[in-house]
Amino acid sequence: MKFGIVVFPGSNCDRDMQDALQNDLNKEVIMLWHKDEDLSMFTTDDYIVLPGGFSFGDYLRCGAIARFSPMMQSVIAFANKGGKVLGVCNGFQVLCESGLLPGTLLPNGNQQFVCKNVYIKNDSLPKALKIPIAHGDGRYYADDKVLNELEANNQIIFRYTDEFGNLDLSANPNGAIRNIAGICNKERTVFGMMPHPERATTPNLGNLDGVEVFRLFGMN
Repeated sequence: MKFGIVVFPGSNCDRDMQDALQNDLNKEVIMLWHKDEDLSMFTTDDYIVLPGGFSFGDYLRCGAIARFSPMMQSVIAFANKGGKVLGVCNGFQVLCESGLLPGTLLPNGNQQFVCKNVYIKNDSLPKALKIPIAHGDGRYYADDKVLNELEANNQIIFRYTDEFGNLDLSANPNGAIRNIAGICNKERTVFGMMPHPERATTPNLGNLDGVEVFRLFGMN
């Protein structure tokens, strides 16, 4: 399994993601510049990763300009053929802007940039995971029709919880509707999440919970 990490002007978590995948998970990583288009070295067994940061300075809307990069046209085609794609933080925003995932990411409810550890839970995991966040526009929003479809199809992969895995509004760091921290498409090949699992994959940082996130995506 290979991993391609797309680098946009303003990406600032691309090397964090490379280090986590390459050095902590021992994966083959290829860095992809946003102006390039070639994904011929990847198969649908591989992953394309859109990292966090502030692509194109977050002008217009977060991810709105990155969505039109030449590489993103290839990523969209790759995903439409069944290829696996993961977007983290700004990458999640790009996925929503590109239409690969439904909904949008709005400014945080408190109108402030939030940077701290939070807890997130997936129904298949026995415990909540402690994963860092760092974003100013992480409040997931969609209309009731979309939200109900996400619920019905089990597409909500992570919700913000307390440390014991309980849904609690006080544990929601940005006001995301229904405490949503991450979602996937119906085919379960495109994944987006606001928290940063790549910042929790080494004992040097005192946290290995991010490894569980990557394992959930079949990336271990």
